[in-house]
Amino acid sequence: MCYDLIAKQNRKEEKQMSLTNSILSLFKMTDPNITVTGVTKKRCPNGQRIHVVHANLSYQLVKCPHCGHKSLIKNGTHVSHLRLGTLSGGRYEMQLRRQRYQCQHCLKTCGAKTNLVRRNETFTHNVKHQVIVLARDMLTSKEIAKICGISPSSVQRILNANIHLAYRVKQLPPNLCFDEFRSCNHLMSFNCCDAVSHRRIVTLEDRLSKDIIDYFEARYSVQERAKVQTITIDMNAEYASFIHRLFPNAVTIIDRFHIIQLAGRALDNVRTRIIRTFQDKHSRIYRILKSQWRLFHLAEEKINDTKLIYLRGINEYMTQQNAIDLALDEFPEFKTVYQTYQGILTAIHQKNATGFKNLITNYQVAGNRMDVTISTFVKNGSAVLNSCRYPYSNGPIEGLNRKIKVLKRSCFGFRNIHNFFIRISLIHE
Repeated sequence: MCYDLIAKQNRKEEKQMSLTNSILSLFKMTDPNITVTGVTKKRCPNGQRIHVVHANLSYQLVKCPHCGHKSLIKNGTHVSHLRLGTLSGGRYEMQLRRQRYQCQHCLKTCGAKTNLVRRNETFTHNVKHQVIVLARDMLTSKEIAKICGISPSSVQRILNANIHLAYRVKQLPPNLCFDEFRSCNHLMSFNCCDAVSHRRIVTLEDRLSKDIIDYFEARYSVQERAKVQTITIDMNAEYASFIHRLFPNAVTIIDRFHIIQLAGRALDNVRTRIIRTFQDKHSRIYRILKSQWRLFHLAEEKINDTKLIYLRGINEYMTQQNAIDLALDEFPEFKTVYQTYQGILTAIHQKNATGFKNLITNYQVAGNRMDVTISTFVKNGSAVLNSCRYPYSNGPIEGLNRKIKVLKRSCFGFRNIHNFFIRISLIHE
């Protein structure tokens, strides 16, 4: 009879231990002093269902943490309500009954401690980790709060407490990219990244030259800034005005995409000006210039001159080269601008700095928008030609800015720029 009672007690303890291990492993808890006693359900006044895990925390404490004497006795328990991570939706809590102790020497009390939470906090580390992981997936604070069973303000507090904006990177990379993006309240912010590793270096609240200069001069010595070799920028003249001051040995590179974009806009300006002069809106040339504008932006090697295709808008079968020739033969001015655009496109694609230089040097003024474009290239001559001499571009930072725009759109915008920058640092890790 005695053996049966002992076996029954052992089976009960094994079952309790199995329940404890299963629940603790589900929530990734590693504290061996916690024992789960059961799981219940209850409803909040708002109708939300809460799963409550009942557990005890107790261990043998020998010395008093206040006076150091070995005179501790058990002195009741204290119930703590901890917020756990979610498993399959809903809200999970732990009702943890902590053992209290009293010192008979100094009469002070203390309690059992656990590594699940910090002192005087209710959110476990598991909840905080879950919030940060969901924030990296560009979810809104309300969506994260709904998944984790907490409030949106608690989500932001967790992010602010656990994510810190870096004062500076340890070492400036030799190749940098500069660009800007629209952040909060119609403000344009500055962004900088490594042109090779695509790692974000810094994001500033505005793009004012004064603030950019103050940031780099305050955080990096002259020797550190002198190691920067190249700076890739767009057509922003403000950047070019202070780059040599901050980075005395750096070479300025105008991004190739912005060079082609500026020349393409000049081509479109002349094309649309010609379109406005047409009286007959149904003529073939008008329809070519109006509907097949993409053909004029193609590189010469990509234009099909052998296969007949049906061109919508013209409603005829012809080659792409034939359609282009019909428009160019009709308007010599547009033909000159088109040839200049193709020369720029070819020089950029072939990385031919000499050919690019000859093109902008020998350009003849024609009294159209292309004149302004060529004069801009001449004004920024060395920086424009460096786009053909170096392999770097603003592609990496444009990709980072694209992620920022997706974050803004998915979160329906931000009002607090500090909270916005915390989310930016998360998606760029």
